[in-house]
Amino acid sequence: SSCCTPDGSCSTGAAATAPEGSTVYSVSGMTCGHCRSAVTEAVGALAGVRSVGVDLEAGTVTVATDGEPDDALIAEAVGDAGYELTGRAG
Repeated sequence: SSCCTPDGSCSTGAAATAPEGSTVYSVSGMTCGHCRSAVTEAVGALAGVRSVGVDLEAGTVTVATDGEPDDALIAEAVGDAGYELTGRAG
């Protein structure tokens, strides 16, 4: 669509829409690159997870999965990394 830049990010300031087959979660406590790598590693290790994207500023984690994501499993992985998954981001 016309509101998106060539790299696929939205330039309107609206919430970026997640790629097809992915779910966006709100995660609290992430503040730096270490947080990003810890969450990416923990969630990325789960079965069926294709990719993990962490947006520190928005406090969100976008998880692309092969099927319907297991929210409880993802929350557990985020918890193991030391952060709190607070739910799906609207």
